[in-house]
Amino acid sequence: MDKYDKISKIGEGSYGIVYKCRNKETNTIVAVKKFTESDENPGIKKIALREVRMLKNLKHINLVNLIEVFKRNRKLHLVFEYCERTLLNDLERYPQGCPDVLIKKTIYQLCLAIKYCHKHNCMHRDVKPENILLTSNDVVKLADFGFARVVNTNDLYTDYVATRWYRCPELLVGDIEYGISVDIWAIGCVLAEMVTGDAIWPGRSDVDQLFLIIQTLGPLLPRYEQIYNNNEYFRGLAIPIPQDMIPLERKINNNSPLILDFLKKCFEYNPDKRPSAGSLLEHSYFNNVQLPPEVCSEVPGKKKAYAILPYLNQNSPIYETKLKSNFTFNNNSNKISYLPVI
Repeated sequence: MDKYDKISKIGEGSYGIVYKCRNKETNTIVAVKKFTESDENPGIKKIALREVRMLKNLKHINLVNLIEVFKRNRKLHLVFEYCERTLLNDLERYPQGCPDVLIKKTIYQLCLAIKYCHKHNCMHRDVKPENILLTSNDVVKLADFGFARVVNTNDLYTDYVATRWYRCPELLVGDIEYGISVDIWAIGCVLAEMVTGDAIWPGRSDVDQLFLIIQTLGPLLPRYEQIYNNNEYFRGLAIPIPQDMIPLERKINNNSPLILDFLKKCFEYNPDKRPSAGSLLEHSYFNNVQLPPEVCSEVPGKKKAYAILPYLNQNSPIYETKLKSNFTFNNNSNKISYLPVI
């Protein structure tokens, strides 16, 4: 850490601690992830090296940038670009649901990030609000690739990935033949949470998670029921049958048919029928999405996100001048900033 000055601790989790630091030579603010176990721990080493390998090969404006990797006292340190907040910050700020403008540009950029990952045969497997970072200009940076995997057609994968609330049915029942569509389900969960302010299915266990999903979407596919029944982990545990259904329309309580249609596509039980991230980007919900200038340069034809200045009369010439200029107003500067748990 001789190269960096620690400013503050901004995150802590099972595998390590994240610090906000300043590069002594360039004065650049960065985030340094320090793994608490030595690099001789095989579990820690596997997660760290997987994240390094993925991020060295994946470079996109909506993926967090890995700057460098070093070891100190036999402990791995990963240096990332610094982001001011996570999506979890925004959810805490808007407990009744985020503004539609913020929802659209966040989910659109998340889809861009996932599309890029999938194009390069990478499934993230842990899409959740804590892992969606945002800059002061609302540029999304998908982070934490410790559970990401390269996609190979004949590979079998571990079933225990992704935080429970964002896990699709095939993962919950223990299927080991899943694919990239696990990330599409998670995108739907994130969108639903941004709309309502609450996780759509906050299960207390895997069985409870399945129950909540069934209560909204109906019975599981026969294949999933068979996998569940053959899974030793669930031996003796039957999924309760919902007495009252809570359809998606009532669960979301949003009058936008476009949002509901988007969610229904993401929450398709059959993973082969879920749309690709590229298809989601073409959804009508995004017709009037407004994006940060940096992202617009990557997506031809999309509008920049201009600020709404509430302290000015919107009919005044001053307001019109501000709106037409490439001016971005950040009203999140006083928010507590931290990186995802690791």
